[in-house]
Amino acid sequence: MTTSYPTLIARITLFAALVLSALSVYGQIPVGGSSARDIPTAVQQSEEQVSKVINSAEDHFRKGKLNLDDNKRDQARDEFDKAVDSILESGLDVRANQRLQGFYLELVERIYREEVPLGRSPVQANVSALVAQNSNSGTAAQQKSDPPQIGFREQKFEPSPLDELSKLVLTDDEKNVSQADVLALEQAKQNVNFAFTINPLIQQYMNYYQGRGRSTMESGLRRSGQFMKMARQIFKEEGVPVDITWLGQVESAWRPKAVSWAAASGLWQFVPGTGRQFGLRQTAWIDERNSYEQATRASAKYLKSLAMRYNGNWELAMAAYNTGAGNVDRGISRAGTADFWAIYPYIAQETRNYVPNILATILIAKNPEKYGFKGIRPEPPMAYDVVQVSNATSLQLVAEATDTSVDSIRSLNPELRRDVTPRGEAYNVRVPGGKGKSFLALLKRIPAERRDSARVISVVPGEDLQNVANRTGVSLAQLQAMNSGVDLKSTNKLVVPNSNVRLTLYRRKPTAEPAASVLTKIRARKGDTIARIAAARNLDANEVARLNGVTPGVELRAGQEIRLPATAAAAPSHRR
Repeated sequence: MTTSYPTLIARITLFAALVLSALSVYGQIPVGGSSARDIPTAVQQSEEQVSKVINSAEDHFRKGKLNLDDNKRDQARDEFDKAVDSILESGLDVRANQRLQGFYLELVERIYREEVPLGRSPVQANVSALVAQNSNSGTAAQQKSDPPQIGFREQKFEPSPLDELSKLVLTDDEKNVSQADVLALEQAKQNVNFAFTINPLIQQYMNYYQGRGRSTMESGLRRSGQFMKMARQIFKEEGVPVDITWLGQVESAWRPKAVSWAAASGLWQFVPGTGRQFGLRQTAWIDERNSYEQATRASAKYLKSLAMRYNGNWELAMAAYNTGAGNVDRGISRAGTADFWAIYPYIAQETRNYVPNILATILIAKNPEKYGFKGIRPEPPMAYDVVQVSNATSLQLVAEATDTSVDSIRSLNPELRRDVTPRGEAYNVRVPGGKGKSFLALLKRIPAERRDSARVISVVPGEDLQNVANRTGVSLAQLQAMNSGVDLKSTNKLVVPNSNVRLTLYRRKPTAEPAASVLTKIRARKGDTIARIAAARNLDANEVARLNGVTPGVELRAGQEIRLPATAAAAPSHRR
């Protein structure tokens, strides 16, 4: 094949322009914007490439299944992880290709079905439906009829904010950044405890949060209070700059049940393979990616390992946390230098948005009032006691024993897949703060083998066992057998079997109603939490939470009735 001289000159000119543009940070990342339309991706997504990636993933899945059939579980898990990683680290934008996204969602579910067989798994919507709900584009996985339901039974999941972030296109006003703005950022970054390079994109995201993204930032600043003390302590112990804890706001908006399109889950958004790599157990009973302390420590260890890989460059470490080290390594190879802003054109759009977004969040969080976020009161740290149970214990039993709701206990133990702790092993269950000792004392009255089915009921002074038998439908003999040696004068709890129990309340003769003089009621607004309501009225969040059987950080339903101490009736509520 021959090439004309003018065509050859044009090609050489184009090649030179591409090389020169790769050397200029501001040339690659203009102040004018950050969307995919402004900076075309260098990653090609031909059907041939997609087929190659799918074939590789299928090969790893097949090997994993063969190992599983031979009872080689560790080798099987390794191959299953490679199947997923071969897609996530392929350099392709999975969601931009309908065929690849559909295959990925089905692959995640197939692996889950192999690792948690139907006979041992609880009931819930299938995995592909769970993660596909976070994507606006239709996929093959969504169009198929629903398979038998498996997975999590009662825990409720929320979309990860990363799904919306990846599609964010900044407006012209948000892109408007002056030289003075950049100089101000240079000054502000002196208060951040790790090194990074200022770029106009960081200010653009700060403009977004000061405008149409304000509610997102305000909500994150409030919710961060629940987890920040724990996260900062763990990051410090693991040698990670504590300011990087704000990565949790971008990853999950501080919601332990956040799930992304890629089946990443929890506060720190681990995909299954990476979670296992850093010690997070995923069984038919628990998924520690959704835990508090374990997942936070795993996140810190992962970030530290990535920073070491890139010689202490935390921008590259955060980029790799989002897109995988393989994709960052390829970007470095193409750019010829290990610098985030140099590899920017060669990484996925989600990751381009991700790093400057975290840096913007950190700068605002370090000085919120400077950027217009005044009067934002972080919610109090989560208050809970930890009690070890030796065998399967139902969350209903835990809730009844601690005078709270099952929803509240679920929110305190988000890693549980079922409404019962793991069978055949000890588990540290979290209960509302101040309830640990009384719960442990009651637990000792219940044989370990009956803790997955027993119930607990409350009794009032003056009630005897016959009264309790009459109102619950439990025979007097059963009550006596299950509460041997219990003195009703010194306890307000009885253990009963979980079989057709009528939990009717014991009623005295009508007397003056004290509740109206002690409590007042309000209606929650959209986005309210107990912590937010309590803060607006200068009340103790944990006390209000106990009154309502809801943990301080759980988002309430709009219109939900909330009880407050009567003294709060006249308290100002302008902060809400």
